[in-house]
Amino acid sequence: MRWRGERESTNVEDRRGMSFGRPAAIGGGSIVVVLLAMLLGVDPRAILTGLQGTGSDVQVNVPTSQPTDEMGKFVSTVFADLEDTWTGIFKEHGETFHSPTLVLFTDATPTECGYGESAMGPFYCPIDEKVYIDLGFYQELDQRFGAPGDFAQAYVLAHEVGHHVQKLLGIMDRIQRMSAGLGEEDTRALSVRQELQADCLAGVWGAYAARRGLLEPGDVEEGLRAAAAIGDDVIQRQTTGRVVPETWTHGSSAQRLKWLKRGLDSGNMDDCDTFEDNP
Repeated sequence: MRWRGERESTNVEDRRGMSFGRPAAIGGGSIVVVLLAMLLGVDPRAILTGLQGTGSDVQVNVPTSQPTDEMGKFVSTVFADLEDTWTGIFKEHGETFHSPTLVLFTDATPTECGYGESAMGPFYCPIDEKVYIDLGFYQELDQRFGAPGDFAQAYVLAHEVGHHVQKLLGIMDRIQRMSAGLGEEDTRALSVRQELQADCLAGVWGAYAARRGLLEPGDVEEGLRAAAAIGDDVIQRQTTGRVVPETWTHGSSAQRLKWLKRGLDSGNMDDCDTFEDNP
């Protein structure tokens, strides 16, 4: 990606190196999240993303700041481009976009959705409208999942900002209403559609970035490789040795690849309706 020299976001909280005491009794904290995820056989990130009204007992007041290290500057620049792109897209649709905040942290940090940890991977909290990421995830993306490259890393951020877009458009509220009264299997199916839509929205941003000449040869392939590498089927096969589609929360490799590619090819968020189309 051609990112050096571009604008950096001013909506970044750099909490790296900061230590936060974990609450002794957690009403929505990370321990509860992880245990519940293990019991349900799902990805903890999906539960964390969907939590409503369960804040952390630890209050955080960190001013926004400009990272000075290479990786920090990279994600800040990508985040700025995501802000600019979605501001323009919303304006085209007669809507107003307000940016989420990007939070960089190390190991663990409080959020309004509960206590977040690196093991959960990057996530979006719809309550405080912040995207959280421990940048060590990018090393795991490379070494564990075999998906290196700066555009693969940018895709991860774009996916989480896609969840913010879903919130602003009322899609998250719609999903919550649709989930009322549904069984566990149908609720998971909705989660898959929500995650695949975020992949497609990430692709829409990628299409705009390509039009502006920010992508270099091989970038799109990096993003597609990353999407395929973190499908539920691949992760289950790596961690448990078996694939159980009934427990998926993010979609298979083929599904994630399909919807990211659709967004990249189309560049139109109206083509990202995973709730009407067959995922």
